[in-house]
Amino acid sequence: MATIRILLVIMLTLSGVIAAPGSAGAQMPDVLQNGGTALVVAVIDGDTVILDDAREVRLVGIQAPKLPLGRRGFAKWPLADEAKAALEDLVLDRRVSLGYGGRSIDRHNRALAHLFTEDGTWVQGALLTAGFARVYSFPDNRALVREMLVHERGSRETSQGIWSHPYYSVLDPQASARHLDQYALVEGRVSDVAMVGGRTFLNFGPDWRQDFTISIAARDWHRFAEAGISPDDYLGRRIRVRGWLKSRNGPMIDVTHPEQIEVLSE
Repeated sequence: MATIRILLVIMLTLSGVIAAPGSAGAQMPDVLQNGGTALVVAVIDGDTVILDDAREVRLVGIQAPKLPLGRRGFAKWPLADEAKAALEDLVLDRRVSLGYGGRSIDRHNRALAHLFTEDGTWVQGALLTAGFARVYSFPDNRALVREMLVHERGSRETSQGIWSHPYYSVLDPQASARHLDQYALVEGRVSDVAMVGGRTFLNFGPDWRQDFTISIAARDWHRFAEAGISPDDYLGRRIRVRGWLKSRNGPMIDVTHPEQIEVLSE
């Protein structure tokens, strides 16, 4: 594991996401509310830490490979140990600044924060760039999601970290049915847009009872409208969507905010 950590530090430094010693620290983006500083005393997994004031912090906006953490029957995700090691190398026994960009506490009483080290490293960006996390956003916590998508895209296109493992492959609509109850990225072309009972469906095939579909509730469309997006803007477009795959008349992802959908170039 020591060898793995040395390689991780070298890779992160060369990629520019760990600042060189003595470099000036980056300013926290104005979009975030400053939550003060604290010392990281423990790393639970690839996206969760414990501070010296006993707070548990979930790194908001990302999802790292999961460890069982005592959950019976829970299978460790591939590269979970490596993701935890990457986060340890970034923050363990170091002071970090917390930045809040939306809801600040989750239902498990964990702080939901962006972390910044004293040498100017944005921790979420570093993990995404190294390929040890993927973007995982929520409608009430969307600050810096666009920036995180850029970091993720670079590592995905160069097959860094998790993107070299088939478990995390971007799926096509036909393959999505084999990955139910997983968080996934799916790419395909929207063939039809339908509104039923106030809910919008983006369909990826002729049979809505079996083919992959995106579902957007009426209560969530205001976020798309605020971004200048209408349902028909997706018709005929190739898109990448991320979320939890469920079985509802075929595989389906519920979308609550526009950052979950990326329109792709042809």
